[in-house]
This record gives sequence, structure tokens and C-alpha cells, in this order.
Amino acid sequence: MNRKEFIKLASGAAVLATAGCTTAAPKDAAKPAPKKVDAVTSATPVIKWKPFPDVKKVRVVQWGMRHEHADGKFKSVKKLPNDYELVGIVDDLSSKTLAEKRGFKLYDGVPRLTPEQVWDMAAKKEIQCVFVEVTNDDLPGIAWKCAKHGLAMHMDKPAGQKFAQYEALVKFCQARGIPLQMGYMFRVNPAIKFCQKIVKDGWLGEILNVEADMDHNYGSDVYPAYIASFKGGQMYNLGCHLVDFIYPMMKGMPSRAHVVKMPAPGDPAGSATHCVSVLEWGNATVMLRTTRKAACCSRLLRIQGTKGAVDLRPIERFDGKPTTLELRLAHDVPGYKKGKHVVDCGIQKDRYADQLKELADIVRGITPNPDLYDHDIAVHKVTLMASGA
Repeated sequence: MNRKEFIKLASGAAVLATAGCTTAAPKDAAKPAPKKVDAVTSATPVIKWKPFPDVKKVRVVQWGMRHEHADGKFKSVKKLPNDYELVGIVDDLSSKTLAEKRGFKLYDGVPRLTPEQVWDMAAKKEIQCVFVEVTNDDLPGIAWKCAKHGLAMHMDKPAGQKFAQYEALVKFCQARGIPLQMGYMFRVNPAIKFCQKIVKDGWLGEILNVEADMDHNYGSDVYPAYIASFKGGQMYNLGCHLVDFIYPMMKGMPSRAHVVKMPAPGDPAGSATHCVSVLEWGNATVMLRTTRKAACCSRLLRIQGTKGAVDLRPIERFDGKPTTLELRLAHDVPGYKKGKHVVDCGIQKDRYADQLKELADIVRGITPNPDLYDHDIAVHKVTLMASGA
């Protein structure tokens, strides 16, 4: 398959359909939202968010430097000079919330802003967007503050250990049409979009099993304690990426999750840096794996169906070579004969830039705000279930 044929096939492949969540929700999902959240919601008038069609460059503030993806977003936005103007950064280094140990020299010379300055600029329409890049457990609280000021957001993952808090945030934004782009980086991955489309189109038949890895081989001396601060361990921290793109391929919610959490070799007991989750999804099983000491960082996706199968390894690459997948078919489909095919999914130049470009276009009214609110709620519910949180 040549590149032109692939692009044509994958162009309509944003397969992020949502389904009713009727089974096995995390315990926190059944609880009402905390009173503080309810008070914020009811006290704030429902004023619909409006895009900024006259804005050439979206003026954005990056709130935080401590998230693992913060540096990547900072670098990616610099690759979009026609779409963004970075006004400054809100320094979150004083937060006591546990985070991975990193350096911050990358941000030397970038203007520092106080929250009060951000709110003042938001009121005056001097900024249009915020990237929420604080460490994980601080994400929902900061996103709530930005939502109250009607700011479009890119909110990094995961979505918080309290389901009700995140659900209330998303519904708040949904009611007002506030763009809330979650930092699930594989949403713009062409190979993943191809897989979602062919599953939707029935090329693989009924799905029997899915396997996906989100492994890595990094971490400072505080990393195990950082991961231990999450009830769901590393599956909560990284497995959410896998859930985001697998959920649309399945039907409804999983009925049960079988979760194994343990320390990776050499890590202290209770750190949960090596996790496996098997989800029962109708007649299908979904196995998710994540560990922090995988020397070769597999990061793969395998889908087996009654009429075909897909193997994608690695899920992404940025070495100038195209991402390819192996497609095996038991029958002919449009453009492919029965048998084995290697599909060229093109070259990705940057992990985050395409997603941030999409947000800039949403803010400027060039692209409609995608209705992913219910999808995002369901993804977080499954993530908590898959991580035993």
C-alpha cells in the first residue's frame, strides 16, 4: 500500500464513538461529586464558550513544568510558530505533590506568570488557551480553575484518582462547550487511526483479543515512590493511553478486570511499577501491560479477530522512518486481497505537534470542537477499573 492510498483510507478514521456505561464502574463513580465541586458548578453561570476567529496566533499559557510531558509540549509548541504564541509559564515547582525528578533549565528565560495574571488576561481575552502540565495529582484542580474562567485547555493525563471530580469537570466543560483536549498522544497517531478504522469497518470480523504494551526503561531514584502514590500504580499512569484508543474498538464497557500490580525487579514493595490487566469485554479479552524496566520498550498493539489480525510494533517512532504494521486477512477487503500485507502509515515528525495544532484550530474556529466529553469520561472510568484504583 502506498502512502497516498493510506492517507485516503485513514483520513476519516477518528473513531472515537462513545457507548453507554452500564457495568462495573469504579466505586468512586457511584458517589456524588464532592460538595466543593458541586458548589463551583452551580455557582457559575452557563455561558457558552465562543471561538476566536479573528485571532491569527493563539496566545497560550503553559501552567506547570513538572508533568512528564511538559517538556515535550513546550518543545512542540515552538514548532508551531504560525499557530501559537507562548505568553509565559505558571511555575508549579513549589507544589508538594509527588512528581518524577527532572531538571527545568529548558524554561530559563521564559516569563513567569501568577495565577492572578492568568485570570486577568483571560478576562481581557488576552489569552485564549492553557496547557495544564502540572504533575499528575494536581491536574484536575488546576483544570477546574481554568474551566471556571472559560479557558480552552489541553489537560495532560491521567485524569485524577477521584472519578467524580473529573466527571464533574468534563460535564462542566461540556455544558459550556469549553474545549478540553486530553493529552492522550496516540489520538493523532496514523497507525492507531488506521487500526480503529478497519475494526469499525469490520475487516477483522468480531474482535477476539487485544494486546497492548506501554513499557519504558527510565525513571529517577524517586520514580518508584512517585508511582506508589497512585492506587492504580503504573497502569493508572500509563495504561490510560492504551485505554483511550482501545475503548472505541470495543462495545460498551468491560464487565470485569483482572489486575496484577507488583514492583518491577529491584523496585521496593508496593511501588506497582510492573502491571498487567486483563479486561473482559463481551466475548473478547483485552490485555494491557506496562512496566518501567523493559530494556527494549516494546510498545505494541495486536488485534486478533474472526476475519483478520493486526500487529503494530512499535506503536510510534521518530527516527525518520515510517511506522508500519502487518495486516493479515482471511478474506478480501477494499484495496487488499486475502493474505498478509505490510502497511506503510507514514512518518511522524513530532509526538504532540499535530494534536496541539488541532487545538489551535478549534480555538480559532477553523475546526469544530469535537464532542469527546462522554468518551473521555468513559476512558477514565475504564482506566480506573483496569488499574484497580
